Amino acid sequence: MLSGQLADGFTTIFVGELMDRFGHFKLWHAGGSVLVAISFSSVFGSCIPCKLMGTNSSTLETVGYSTFASIFNVGWAVAQVAHMSMVNCMTSNPTSRVSLVSCRNAFTMVANLSLYGIALLIFTLLQSVSVIVQYRWIAYVSITIGSCFVVIFLVGTKEPGSIQHSVDKNLSRISWAYWFKRVLYYQVALVYTLTRLVTNVSQAFLAFYVIYDLEMPQSSKALVPAIIYVCSLIVSVILQETRWTSWRLKLYFSAGAVLWILSGLGIVLLPSRLHNVMYAISIVIGAANALMTVTSISMEGVLVGEDLNGCAFVYGSLSFVDKVSCGIALYILESYQGNTQITSNLGTVFGYSVTRVGLGLVPAACSLLSALVAYTMDLPDTRRRPLVEPLLA
Repeated sequence: MLSGQLADGFTTIFVGELMDRFGHFKLWHAGGSVLVAISFSSVFGSCIPCKLMGTNSSTLETVGYSTFASIFNVGWAVAQVAHMSMVNCMTSNPTSRVSLVSCRNAFTMVANLSLYGIALLIFTLLQSVSVIVQYRWIAYVSITIGSCFVVIFLVGTKEPGSIQHSVDKNLSRISWAYWFKRVLYYQVALVYTLTRLVTNVSQAFLAFYVIYDLEMPQSSKALVPAIIYVCSLIVSVILQETRWTSWRLKLYFSAGAVLWILSGLGIVLLPSRLHNVMYAISIVIGAANALMTVTSISMEGVLVGEDLNGCAFVYGSLSFVDKVSCGIALYILESYQGNTQITSNLGTVFGYSVTRVGLGLVPAACSLLSALVAYTMDLPDTRRRPLVEPLLA
């Protein structure tokens, strides 16, 4: 996990710079998708280095799976930065940009829910085979369906033309120093990173929490995340119809942060005998995730503004901080996963299981800090910027 996150983080910042130099987002997206498809099938397949060396040592398995996980994350980073950068190049209107981000997040939830449908189908049809074979089929079917949608995207979407327009208008490429001198860059980076910590860390510990802490049925491992995804989908669709201003971005983000703080406190204090309350908390978490994710990514769009020659670097560099932070946080927390209680200094202060800390306390703390940072932001006022044309592509 950590090797993949680090590979992802370091790749995003360099890929962002190359995209700003040469453009061609669709080409980058296609290359990243190919790496994802090849490496993902290898991660869920057998250990290729082990077959080549004729041994099944744990060290060689770790090296083999870490290598393909790193290749997967490199491909994912390329595809992600290219796709996110296209949003700013398709329209210059802030409200339209947020609507596109909301739509992107909504279809992410659709993809997540589709995966549950695929898993249910595989588990039903292949009951007689081992769990390893079942998960391999889930991976292969997901890769096939995902590849089909990538082809549809590449064939049916035009390359955004605003990058070339921006280059013709201003031949000088925006340097890294330009962004590093802006206070807003660091504020947006901190808000985005904390948001990703909230969603990623909580997602990693959700299944452990509902099974081991709340002692819920095994089906809850799928039902609770499904409720979160459905609520995120609904909220993301609703956010598309909102007319956005800088003030509303901060307000909606803070609302999502408050919802997560309340959810985190509930998760930390919830006794196992009241485990059904987790279904209600899941609804709140789903809404909070959508509010925080959509608005934090949209803040990146506000930061970029009309400086399209540096938009890929912004998304790449912020994603670098996000991936490295999440990788380190998960590595630290999961190092205690084998223990029922946290046995380090954290245990003497909190006395809760690592799953309660990872799912409840860490996201709540990150949400609180991100809300405070968002409050101090001085986002440019976008209300008087006219929409010249809906799409520039």
